[in-house]
Amino acid sequence: MAPVPAYLDHAATTPMSPAALAAMTAELAEVGNPSSLHAAGRRARKVVEQAREHIAHALGAQPVDVIFTSGGTEADNLAVLGLYRARRAADPARTHVVASAIEHHAVLDPVQALADREGATIHWLAVNRCGQVDLEHLQALLRDHGQQLAFVAVMSANNEVGTRQPVSDVVAACAPLGIPVHSDAVQSVAWEPFNFRASGLATAAITAHKVGGPHGIGALLLARGVALEPITFGGGQEAKLRSGTLDAPAAAAFATALAETVAQQPERAARVRALREQLVAAVRECAPDAVLNGCDDCLPSVAHFSFPGCEGDALLMLLDAAGVQCSTGSACTAGVPEPSHVMLAMGRDRATARGSLRFSLGATSSAADIDALREALPAAVTRARQAGQALAR
Repeated sequence: MAPVPAYLDHAATTPMSPAALAAMTAELAEVGNPSSLHAAGRRARKVVEQAREHIAHALGAQPVDVIFTSGGTEADNLAVLGLYRARRAADPARTHVVASAIEHHAVLDPVQALADREGATIHWLAVNRCGQVDLEHLQALLRDHGQQLAFVAVMSANNEVGTRQPVSDVVAACAPLGIPVHSDAVQSVAWEPFNFRASGLATAAITAHKVGGPHGIGALLLARGVALEPITFGGGQEAKLRSGTLDAPAAAAFATALAETVAQQPERAARVRALREQLVAAVRECAPDAVLNGCDDCLPSVAHFSFPGCEGDALLMLLDAAGVQCSTGSACTAGVPEPSHVMLAMGRDRATARGSLRFSLGATSSAADIDALREALPAAVTRARQAGQALAR
């Protein structure tokens, strides 16, 4: 029997928890559209609303704040496009947007689309070499364009290098001007407490498959009183902000997984941080010139390294062949041979950006995964460097 691969890509997706899988399986055996008025529909609606309540409770929100979506990407798009259009409709001068240069493409791309298709002026918020946003740059943008800003977008923690962002400082800077702040919290909610109402955020995006739930469902948290334009139309579900038949089985699994994750968060985070320290030590032992990217203030689950002289894609495939699964960055842009925009924004050159890998841990990670990486990495680095040198010639 072949050995079980060492899975070190939990930031891309993490396995469904047994409890979430059981909740989803049980609900899949039932029938009923949550929008139907008969008994089966009312039963399905009850499942959805109970899930909404549990998700709100886990994240310091009220049930009315939770808008179900198909995942984090849709939630980010709804926030970016919806906030911009609502704010511009209220004041046509609000055509400027600030977003950090290291946002996930689920934020970067709709922000760019606002510039390309709707005439918005985009200001990319700079970050330092460890990947934290430059608050002085933000203050300068607020001074120069405050009355014209539709919103500001800063993620809670970066999905590639794991660096936490000073979201509370961003919110505090924007609050006196009444500027709404959106945060992609997809990566952070699994590892640190999140209180939406206390955060002062206008909107926040989350998704199920990063916390042990299924693919295909997420949510946008929307603060009371924040205007938002819908980007899809149809049946008027989710307070007319996100039309489409609600997925009761996925909602039940999402709520189950999130509640379990939040309840076990302190213990999980401590255990995974210890594993991360072991992983960092193993990489430095096997490749002494590898460079750990990001800040000390980072998620406990992510370790991002640059390997001088290596092509990240080649190193990834060599490790995969040896039974170690990791990533060159966001899985949403996998297969595109371009250097990481996150690394470039942090001031790295293109060769360094292309020669980087992300190792990410989750609830099911173990010391055996680190041992597998320690065994596979030396040969993989050697072969990847030989390939890089051949290409250079």
